Amino acid sequence: MDGARLAASRPARALAAALLSLALLSACGGSGREPSGAPSRTGTPVGTPSRTSPDPTSPASARPPVSAPASATAAPRPVRAAVYFLHEGRLSAAPRTVTGPATAAAALRALLAGPSGVERGHDRVTAIPSGTALRSLAVRDRVATVDLSGRYDDAPGASADARLAQVVFTATRFPGVERVRFRVDGGPAAGLGPAAGGRPLGRGDFEDLSPGVLVESPLLGETVTAPLRVHGTANTFEAEFRLRVSDGSGRTVADVRVAASSGSGTRGTFDVTVPYRAAGGPGPGTLTAYVLSAEDGHRVVLDTVPLTLAR
Repeated sequence: MDGARLAASRPARALAAALLSLALLSACGGSGREPSGAPSRTGTPVGTPSRTSPDPTSPASARPPVSAPASATAAPRPVRAAVYFLHEGRLSAAPRTVTGPATAAAALRALLAGPSGVERGHDRVTAIPSGTALRSLAVRDRVATVDLSGRYDDAPGASADARLAQVVFTATRFPGVERVRFRVDGGPAAGLGPAAGGRPLGRGDFEDLSPGVLVESPLLGETVTAPLRVHGTANTFEAEFRLRVSDGSGRTVADVRVAASSGSGTRGTFDVTVPYRAAGGPGPGTLTAYVLSAEDGHRVVLDTVPLTLAR
């Protein structure tokens, strides 16, 4: 009887030992060898979101969430941007729609393409030579290194400062960029004035090319509705100026006093809402920034932005 019991218990013991071995192997991760096609434990597991750094030049609203799965390819998004041309010798912003994620590079290419026919009709011009190409753009520590083709440095008699300022203002429109370092055909920008030494340049280096009031929004040609939000920068006496909205017939539909955050030699910011009332359907209008002359009180225009007024 004892021998029979021992014989009968042997299969149960063997089964228990096999189950215990299987449990230990599972807890340790299997046999120690990766199955064919399995991801390495040092890599990104399948199905785990890939964490990539967002484009530092993209507006926050255009940056994809870091939790997006690596397998998902987001469709390119249109992003509202601006390029900077010259109006009566001063910088002036014009709208562009670019596609992410490399939004700053796309905006610079749009700048190099020059003003549109409508913009030229409103006296917007460029100091950048036709045919200039963007070779590369890299951003590190909020400094954009912009490498342009040799054509950029091939404009005898044209203002090097204006060419530089257009690129600097366009690039620094993006929150990830504060200054720009220039290169030409991969080498130093030897013939470009303040950029020749390789020092990164910011907007403050071109105060003489900035209008007393630089309207950053709304932009040329945009359709706006009441009340109209206006923001930008200003450097006026005691930080004060006025904003006037007129319709296509030149009739004033709004005229408000504005105080920027600073002035009298120091550029400040402003962000105001301007109520207006215009009769009829959508039509042309103009936003004008101006100051009153201290000598005789006449209007001194600092910036104008052609718009379409929606009633």
